[in-house]
Amino acid sequence: MTKEPHEDKLTRWAQSGKSGEAAVEAATVILLRDSAAGLETLMLRKNSKIAFGGMWVFPGGRVDEGDRHELEQGDDFAAARRAAAREAQEETGLVVAEHSMVAFSHWTPPPITPRRFLTWFFAASCPRGEVVIDDGEIKDHDWMRPRQALERRDAGDIELAPPTFVTLFELARCGDVDAALAMARGRTPERFQTRICVSDAGPIALWHGDAGYESGAHDAAGARHRLSMRKDGWRYERG
Repeated sequence: MTKEPHEDKLTRWAQSGKSGEAAVEAATVILLRDSAAGLETLMLRKNSKIAFGGMWVFPGGRVDEGDRHELEQGDDFAAARRAAAREAQEETGLVVAEHSMVAFSHWTPPPITPRRFLTWFFAASCPRGEVVIDDGEIKDHDWMRPRQALERRDAGDIELAPPTFVTLFELARCGDVDAALAMARGRTPERFQTRICVSDAGPIALWHGDAGYESGAHDAAGARHRLSMRKDGWRYERG
């Protein structure tokens, strides 16, 4: 059976207008390292039979009740950071210290998404150790330069979700790990609440600051903060 392109899935969901499942809290950690070629991030390919199947993602998963143990009630941020560290160890075998992780962004998917994860993104320097995947939930891993990952997506070599694409786009401006972490520390973590609309060229993810965000009109004149997911290449615009 031919796999449905991600752009077509988003278009179908947007046109359906139906809400997905109740949202769950989740967390992911962007593991970074310096190489002779420049900044690299660890990417994992999900098993095609589970959520985000076949996509290349950062290590992460849902926040479990155990992640809240001995935390104050309502401390969702600390629980998310603990979940990110736990998931990284489960998926890669790497032990990431919670205190080393810097909040990068927070993502809320549109109501139409079948499985909705409210996700904190953290960034951290990758600890020493060998990456070990289970070949179950995670089927492959690779170290990629951010720009390289974006180019591989447009070439059809890998599949990315919009939050991963935008995160890689931001990281592509950083020369090394220190610069990436300094960028994250120097700002308030940005919150993205995604709205999907459909154009003739393909689906468009809209975010705060875009002229069409409130109305859902992709052709509204004015400021841009969007990801146009065209079949001939994705384009992130802001400004």
